[in-house]
Amino acid sequence: MSTPIVPRPPTQLILTTPEHLLAFGFGAGLAPFAPGTVGTLVGVLLFLPLSWLPPPAYAATVVGLFMLGCWICGESARLLGVHDYGGIVFDEIVGYLIAAAPLLFFPALTAAVWAVALIGAFALFRLLDILKPWPIRILDRAVRGGLGIMLDDALAGLFAAVLLWAVLRLFG
Repeated sequence: MSTPIVPRPPTQLILTTPEHLLAFGFGAGLAPFAPGTVGTLVGVLLFLPLSWLPPPAYAATVVGLFMLGCWICGESARLLGVHDYGGIVFDEIVGYLIAAAPLLFFPALTAAVWAVALIGAFALFRLLDILKPWPIRILDRAVRGGLGIMLDDALAGLFAAVLLWAVLRLFG
């Protein structure tokens, strides 16, 4: 089954409505190539200041962003008339925040190892988000609306976080 080509929404629409502005990652989702990857880079930039939070506050923030994302992404998709339009990247931002969370639990990492782990979280998350291994693929197809948009990326982030945690425990 091929995915239908959906016309790109006008930039001025995306940048002037709050739902679209947030769902499109402040414009990152308008990237002409790989908007999900560009959106994930916004997640990296957001992770840097959030990483200073204590783990419980970080977790509460990410849970709050996930819940907000369910509404934002669902509303943006509804306004566009397209479920999980490729430019909606708020889910990638939150997914990356989940993937990078293990870094909070290894405060003694050197700056070089921390930077490599940050990039590793990015690579693992993008790989899992693109490949959508079981059960991510099943949930991606079965769950609709804002929750469906957010859920597959949250699970990809969780899988990436588990892998990153294991690597950091072994080599960190």
